[in-house]
Amino acid sequence: MKATTTATLQIHFCVLLWGFTAILGKLISLAALPLVWWRMLIVVASLALIPSVLRSLRALPGRLWLAYAGVGALVALHWLTFYGAIKLANASVAATCIALAAPFTAVVEPWVTRTRFAARELLLGLAVLPGVALVVGGVPAGMRDGVVVGVVAALLVALFGALNKRLAHRGEALMVTALELGAGFVVLSALAPLLPAVLPELAGPLLEWPTPRDGALLLALAFACTLLPFTLSFVALRHISAFSAQLAVNLEPVYAIVLAAVLLGEQRELTTQFYVGVAIILAAVFLHPLVGRPREVPVSTGA
Repeated sequence: MKATTTATLQIHFCVLLWGFTAILGKLISLAALPLVWWRMLIVVASLALIPSVLRSLRALPGRLWLAYAGVGALVALHWLTFYGAIKLANASVAATCIALAAPFTAVVEPWVTRTRFAARELLLGLAVLPGVALVVGGVPAGMRDGVVVGVVAALLVALFGALNKRLAHRGEALMVTALELGAGFVVLSALAPLLPAVLPELAGPLLEWPTPRDGALLLALAFACTLLPFTLSFVALRHISAFSAQLAVNLEPVYAIVLAAVLLGEQRELTTQFYVGVAIILAAVFLHPLVGRPREVPVSTGA
């Protein structure tokens, strides 16, 4: 099998695994804050056992430490809001909101990376607004807070994705992951006493041990949906174009919505209007790499 074919299959497998993050987020009974806290702790503790990661961290200049730590704070807030959207609504709604990251990126990335702004990309971003309106109208009133939190999660994806692109070639991939998620873990630990007063819907006790079932699901989330696809995608991106990778990554919300319907039966909670809105949003997302500027696709740790 050709290297490009193998790499294409690998990247699609990674995106499928990332699609499972929304499903696991729904199945784990922990609130959003402890769920993300435990996920980050497991991943960082595992990476700390790799000697090369520790050596790279010691050699990293202090300025880059701060830069990656700042990105890690955004990653932590993204995961917090993403799983918050799942808890407040469901996996399908959260995945649909994450699809808005592409039009947000069209606006945010030129500002962050100091590249030329493309008006056609802004128009493409505006094209998703009818889909957003249909999605909001197609979910029960009790889930609309989840839509708002999910849109914030998508904006955070655009921010940390653009920042990671600026920093992509400054450090080794596993080291960057360890530093960013380690910083995110610290940020969440600091927010834990404050969050119940600000966003009680997302808060929860950190020091309460997960049940055996939640513990097994957290391990699957950390290893099968974070470390494994991260490593595979890093290798795959050496053999396929950024365009091919972006088309594959755009499938993540599709996989998540299909999995949510098959495994959780969420289609019974949502209306036809919701799925029409999803189709409009996804059409704009898939059109984005066709009409936009060619882009590098940074390695992701998943939603």
